[in-house]
Amino acid sequence: MAQGVKVTVVDCGPLNIDKGILMTGASGMVSVPTSVWILEHPKQGLILFDTGVNYQVSDPELAERHWGPGLREALGCSMSRDQAIDRQLERLGYRCEDVRWVIMSHMHLDHAGGMCHFPQATFVVQKDELRYAWWPDPWPGAVYCYNDYKDTRGYTFIQIKGDVDLFQDGTIRLISTPGHTAGHQAMLLRLENRGLICLAADVAHLKEAYRARAPMPYDWNVELLSDSYLKIQAIESAGVPVYFSHEPEDFSSFPKDGEWAD
Repeated sequence: MAQGVKVTVVDCGPLNIDKGILMTGASGMVSVPTSVWILEHPKQGLILFDTGVNYQVSDPELAERHWGPGLREALGCSMSRDQAIDRQLERLGYRCEDVRWVIMSHMHLDHAGGMCHFPQATFVVQKDELRYAWWPDPWPGAVYCYNDYKDTRGYTFIQIKGDVDLFQDGTIRLISTPGHTAGHQAMLLRLENRGLICLAADVAHLKEAYRARAPMPYDWNVELLSDSYLKIQAIESAGVPVYFSHEPEDFSSFPKDGEWAD
């Protein structure tokens, strides 16, 4: 097994959002992060898990063109230009060109916005997700942004189906968890000194929803989502800590500037 994985997380798109958008039946406003994980693998180099919100959304006028009219306000996106993934990497001493792998949990607009910065990287995505993002159904398709990936046809994609040990060394295992989207995937990350952790992305947006197995209004398939909840809960029951991309308490405990280093 590869040794010495270094882990950092950054917020690439804070949202002050109606809680009912994140969890059916909830009410009130909630402030949540949009987490992007930065993994430094000693053999495979720099790896991202998701890419956050597109840098243009930091400007209200540009956001109208990139996301569409009113969406920035509806989602309560208050990101600054420095919170986009390219600037976050620069702050940590990396360059966009250093990123060798980009693993997409899914391709919603708060996860695929930074794809444009990494044309030299290899993208790893579930085949069903890639296909669906290009031709989504009208209702769940509202949270895909074609502008995020319209120029990625020439990128290198590895399209996978189901679960896979990405590097065949046990460090990163991708777990198919459809429901929120057609090809959503979570990550099992093995750290030498911490063991396994699970990055569950948007299987649920909030721990509260996860505990209640509650869907959100824009979920693609609630039946499959319920199965994915059970899959993640089985992983958690085995003693593996589970983290979600938009859960504020999870983000507060996440490593900053590579504090979780083996």
